[in-house]
Amino acid sequence: MSSQTPTSVEAAPLGLFFAAALPPLLAYNQTPSATLYNQLLALAGWGLALVLLARATPGWLNGLKSPAALALLLLLVAPMSSVVWRSLPASLGLGAIAIIGAGLAVLLVAQGLSRDQRNLAAEALCWGLLAAGLASVVVSLVQVFMPGWADGNVIARSGIAGRAVGNLRQPNHLASLMMWASVAAVFVTERRGWRWLLAPLLFACVFTVVLSASRTGFIGIAMLAVWGLVDGRLSRSARLALLATPLMLGVSWWLMAQWSAEGHAFGAASRLSEGAGSPSRLAILRDAWALTLANPLLGVGWGEFNVAWSLTPFPDRPVAFFDHTHNLPSQLAVELGLPWAGAVLALLGWALWKAWRGAARAGEDAPLRRAALMIVLTISLHSLLEYPLWYAYFLLPACFALGLALPVKTQADAPARPAPGMPWQMVGGLLIAGSAFAVWDYHRIVVIYAPPDDAAPLNERITTGQRSPFFSHQADYAAATGFPPGKLALAATRRTAFSLVDARLLMHWSRSLQTIGDVEGARYVADRLREFRNPTGDTWFSSCEEAASAPPMPQCQPASGVVDWRTLR
Repeated sequence: MSSQTPTSVEAAPLGLFFAAALPPLLAYNQTPSATLYNQLLALAGWGLALVLLARATPGWLNGLKSPAALALLLLLVAPMSSVVWRSLPASLGLGAIAIIGAGLAVLLVAQGLSRDQRNLAAEALCWGLLAAGLASVVVSLVQVFMPGWADGNVIARSGIAGRAVGNLRQPNHLASLMMWASVAAVFVTERRGWRWLLAPLLFACVFTVVLSASRTGFIGIAMLAVWGLVDGRLSRSARLALLATPLMLGVSWWLMAQWSAEGHAFGAASRLSEGAGSPSRLAILRDAWALTLANPLLGVGWGEFNVAWSLTPFPDRPVAFFDHTHNLPSQLAVELGLPWAGAVLALLGWALWKAWRGAARAGEDAPLRRAALMIVLTISLHSLLEYPLWYAYFLLPACFALGLALPVKTQADAPARPAPGMPWQMVGGLLIAGSAFAVWDYHRIVVIYAPPDDAAPLNERITTGQRSPFFSHQADYAAATGFPPGKLALAATRRTAFSLVDARLLMHWSRSLQTIGDVEGARYVADRLREFRNPTGDTWFSSCEEAASAPPMPQCQPASGVVDWRTLR
């Protein structure tokens, strides 16, 4: 072992701390993506953690046989196959491959840690999540009570009056971060003996969930109470604090109600007045199941739900544009097909069962396993209502926590010689270098949507952006909606549709099809735009009802039949 090895191993907890703490706190962003830099920071941070942990993972080869690793391997094949055999743009495929591959690497490293390193890594992870949570509490207080202080660079501005969104700019993401901070607070205070500190930490997290008005967060608070009810190995004070979280929710609600009585906005009250469920979410699940039944074996293709759903007739579709089903099992089923998705979900279920059984056993590492399992379970709950695991700053900590929760190989079962750490140093270095390159590469897209004073002409900026290996699909959107209708705009439309379909894109898509002579395709795409009942489409179609000397546009007439969406992409 080299003289540098102990230094890197000793620095590993600090790397884990920063990997967990910093990505959710970054507020600075540049259009068109609000959270891209958060994700790149997560990839780079966990890349650094892989480099530092490389020599502390003697058993990582054993982890390749675990059900969780097999599930991620199956998922890793999905974007690769869609790029090679389907029409998924390489820029979208590369992003998915990088994030899933990083998740697999983080999982294997966590599973391969020695027992001593596992305890240090778990504490570092929890300290990072707790730090991110407490800083987000401050951010949330500013967003709700002193919104003028939010500058958009250090503290993100909330676009929803009376609701906190954190620096991730999404209330549900803030709520999930608060759940992780709560679990981390339990582990840290129990491990350090600071039991008196747990109740105020939990109250701060619960109060922030109320500020976020996230219904998912309210369910997460119930999970904390259940944890306190069933985990008899926690200290009495910790169990009481967890059991008190619903009471903390009631107190937080009452405090905010007093605030709103003075004329201030209270986002949670108006949010819950909409009901516990979301009709549009139920409708998208219904439509996704219909697409699954129509494509049961291989699905519509990884990353293709957006375009498949948008171009399939659904007269009662939600009027909002969805690029995701907001439910992990449904998303996998519709994109991968029932056999492939079933295998992935079965493997993940098996991994959770093994983690659950391991956490239920007595042992020195039982508190570690239970906390790690709670981190996985809370984000799994969120994944039934949203898609947080499509974001690197949630997926990578969740994979690491799952690796910590899974059973540890005994010394007798460990390999005779430690597995080499070089692969993780290479993977970690690649993640760091790739993230740095992506930051530079993204500026080709930024200048399209937010040009500086000395910017090149728009067409030149779009053409340059279309050469981006990671973000060309975002330049394609500008080309699809900015170029004159025709072949170039249509080709860009077909690529960017995998990332985003909205009313403006559908309108330009129809115009480009009309220009190249595909009137039936133009009418079919226009019919889909009508289904969304969007103001942009309504304005466009208003010309069909106006008396004019010029003949009406072809899109005023409906298509004569159903067009297979695959022929349009």
